[in-house]
Amino acid sequence: MRLLFVYNANSGKLNGFFDAGHKLVSPSTYKCTLCASTHNTFFEKESWKKFRTACDVPRTFYHKDEFKVKYPNNNLIYPVILKQKEQRLSIVLNADGLKEIFSVDDLITKLKNLLKEE
Repeated sequence: MRLLFVYNANSGKLNGFFDAGHKLVSPSTYKCTLCASTHNTFFEKESWKKFRTACDVPRTFYHKDEFKVKYPNNNLIYPVILKQKEQRLSIVLNADGLKEIFSVDDLITKLKNLLKEE
């Protein structure tokens, strides 16, 4: 099993700069709830980094433009967390589910519960 994290943001330094500006100016309207949960304005949150480092489940992180290149035939709404078993993808947390995550600790708890079930 592999977890795939797909942010609702495009890759690249310029896009990162605009995303950081958006988080500063209007954080409540920022479109990537996954990024808002796992990152501060400029850096990865420390508790997320610790979880990510300690987690022994393989995982891949994508910006939506990168994901669309690798998996072009999908109609997902971003952000999304997926589970990949063999070549099959299934949704772990969709965009609506991620909107209900209010902190990085909530996200970590949900992911730990999922991993216990596996």
